Amino acid sequence: MPITQINAPDTQSKCWAWIDENFEKIFLVSGLLLIILFITFQTTYRYLITHFSDTAGAAVWSEELSRYIFIWITYLALSVAIKKRSSIRIDIIFDKLPLRWQNASWVMVDTFFLILTLTICWTGWSQIERLLEFPQHTTALGIPYIIPYMVLPVGFGLMSLRLLQGLGRQVRICGLKDTLFALACVALVVSPVFVAEYIEPLPALFGYFVVLCLLGVPIAISLGLSTLATVICADTLPIQYLAQTAFTSIDSFPIMAIPFFIAAGVFMGAGGLSQRLLSLADEMLGGLYGGMALVTVATCMFFGAISGSGPATVAAIGALTVPAMVERGYDKYFAGALVAAAGAIGVMIPPSNPFVVYGISAQVSIGDLFLGGIVPGVLTGLVLMGYAYFFSKARNWHGEVRERSVKTLGKAFWNAKWALMVPVIVLGGIYGGLMTPTEAAAVAAFYGLIVGVFVYREIGFKKLFNCCVEATETSATIIVLMAMATLFGNIMTIEDVPGTIARAILSVTESKLVILLLINVLLLIVGIFMEALAAIVILTPILLPVVTGVGVSPLHFGIIMVVNLAIGFITPPVGVNLFVASGISKAKLSELSKSVIPMILLMIVVLLIITYIPEVPLFFISK
Repeated sequence: MPITQINAPDTQSKCWAWIDENFEKIFLVSGLLLIILFITFQTTYRYLITHFSDTAGAAVWSEELSRYIFIWITYLALSVAIKKRSSIRIDIIFDKLPLRWQNASWVMVDTFFLILTLTICWTGWSQIERLLEFPQHTTALGIPYIIPYMVLPVGFGLMSLRLLQGLGRQVRICGLKDTLFALACVALVVSPVFVAEYIEPLPALFGYFVVLCLLGVPIAISLGLSTLATVICADTLPIQYLAQTAFTSIDSFPIMAIPFFIAAGVFMGAGGLSQRLLSLADEMLGGLYGGMALVTVATCMFFGAISGSGPATVAAIGALTVPAMVERGYDKYFAGALVAAAGAIGVMIPPSNPFVVYGISAQVSIGDLFLGGIVPGVLTGLVLMGYAYFFSKARNWHGEVRERSVKTLGKAFWNAKWALMVPVIVLGGIYGGLMTPTEAAAVAAFYGLIVGVFVYREIGFKKLFNCCVEATETSATIIVLMAMATLFGNIMTIEDVPGTIARAILSVTESKLVILLLINVLLLIVGIFMEALAAIVILTPILLPVVTGVGVSPLHFGIIMVVNLAIGFITPPVGVNLFVASGISKAKLSELSKSVIPMILLMIVVLLIITYIPEVPLFFISK
C-alpha cells in the first residue's frame, strides 16, 4: 500500500481536530481586530479626515457594523468558554465534593446549560422566520436585520454542539450509573415547572436562581434559566422574549468598552509593559524599608490604570515581584497576600470594568465613575504601602542598596513612557471631550497593539492570536452575564421587587448612616461568595432605589459598591486574587488568608471613609 494512502486518514483526522479546536477562534481574532480598527478609524475620522473631506457622515457605518460584529464574537466566544469551562460560577459546594461527584455534577451543569442554549436557539429561529416574513433593514448600512439576528440560532446552536461534545466526554468519565443519577437530579429540579399548573413569579425566579447557583451552574446561565422557568410556570412574558432580549440587551455601543479595555490590558501585559513599570517603581521606592513590597503596590497601581482587572494585575505583577521578594528574604505569605490586596486596586483606578458594568446597569456616566475611582484607588494604595513599610521595618527587611539618582529615575520614566501614555489617552480623551469611553477604550486597545507589536516587539503572530482569544473569551463571560441579568431584571421590574425592598427597608429606618452601614455589610458578605461583576448586575437594580431614597447619589453609590466588592477579590472562598497569588507564591490558600486579614481591615477603613465622606471620592468631579 502506498505511504500516501496510509497517511491520508491521519492527516484528515489532524485537520478535523485543528478545525474543531480553532473554528470559533478564527472569527474571534479577526472580529476583535476589525472592531478595534473600525472604532479607532471612526474617532480619527471625526477629528482629522473631516478637515480634508466634505463627507462628514461617511463614517457612520463603522459604529453600526462594529456593534453587530461585537454581538457575533461575544456569542461565538462563549463556545470557547464552554470548552474551557471558564464561566463565572459559585463552586463552594462543588469544591467540597469527592472527585466522583464533581464529575457527575458537570453532567448536571452541562445539561442545564444545554436546556437554555437550545431554547434560545429555537426561539432565535422564530425571530429569523419573522424577519423573513417581514424584512427590515439597518439604518446606516441598509443590510437586512436577518444577518445580525442570525447569531441567535447559529451562535447558540454552536454552543449546544460544544455542550453535547462536553457531555459526551463527561459521560465516558462518569460511567452510565453516575450519568443517569445526574440526569435524574436535573429532571427533579426541572419537574415543578411542568408538574405545577402555576407558580408565583418571585418564588420561581429566586428559588430556581438560588438552587441552580448552589448546584454550580454558571451565574449567567442560572439567571437565564430562572427567567425561563418563571416565563413558563407563571406566564409573565412570551418565551420568544428570551431570544429577542439576548440580542437587544447587548446591542449597545457603551457595552463595547468592556472588550476594548480588556484587550488593551492583555496587549500591554503581553507586550512587556509589566517589567518596565516595575523598573520605574523600583527607582522611586526600592531603596526604602520594604522596598520591593512598596514597589509591588506602586506597580499594581500603575498596571491597574491600564488593565482594569484585579486578577490580571496580580498575575502580571505578582509573577515578577513575589519571587523577587522571597529571594530578598520576605515572608512568602506576606508577599502573596500583599500582591493579592494591591491587585484589587486594579478595579478602582480607571479604567475599570466593574465601573463600566455599573454605569450601564444604573445609567450613570462612566466617565464620572472613572474619576470617582481615582481617590479611593490611590488612598487604598497609600494605606497598603504604609502597612507594608511598617511591617517590613519591624522585621528589618531593607530595600535594595544601589545608586539611585535623578538620571536613573529619568531613564526609567523614559523606558516606561509608552506604558504611561495609556491612562493619558483614556482619561485625557474622555475628559477632554474628544472621545466617549468606548472610543477611548478602542483607541487604547489599538495603541496597546501597536506598542506591543512594533515598539516593544514582544507580540508575534501566535501571541497576538492568543491575546485576542483571551480578551474575547474574558469579555464574553461578562457580557453574557449582563444579557441574562437583563432578562432576570425585567421580571423583577414587572413584579416591582426593587420598589418593594426599598419600601420595606425605609419603613424600618430612614437613617442614611444605618442604611449605608447595612448595605456595606451586605455587599461584604455577598463579595465573599459571589464574583464582583455578577453582584453588580444582580444587586444594582435592587439596592439603587434604597440608597437614592435616603439621598445618596447613584454616582456615589456606584463608587461605594465597586470599592466594597473589590475587597471580595481577597476574601475566600471566591477571592480570585488570592487564588492567583497562591499559585504564584506556591503558598497555601489558608495561610495567605491569614496574612491578608490586616490588609482587609485597612481596606474596610478606606471603604468607610468614602462611604461617609462623599467629598473624598467625588473630589475630582465638578459639582
